[in-house]
Amino acid sequence: MNILAVEIEIPYAVDVYATEDTLTVDLSDGRTISVPLGWYPRLEHATSEERANWRLIGKGQGIHWESIDEDISVEGLLAGKPSGESQESFKKWLQSRVDGPTTA
Repeated sequence: MNILAVEIEIPYAVDVYATEDTLTVDLSDGRTISVPLGWYPRLEHATSEERANWRLIGKGQGIHWESIDEDISVEGLLAGKPSGESQESFKKWLQSRVDGPTTA
């Protein structure tokens, strides 16, 4: 039995849009992928200004939101993977937003 290995090239992100309920990413191969914002709780709880403040990382292999410390890979989006952040970690992050920055 012969198995033909096909190497798949993963496209890169070229633009990103986030609404109140959807994250949409335009890809280099012409596709657009949209996923529920609820897949990424930090984005869901971010302000519209924070959602709009993103940058591409790894030559478009991922998207980074500095102000909410969120990274999402194009590969993960294409695979349909929601955030892997633990509930405990998310709760700490959410509480830090309520408490505000700490001063030493």
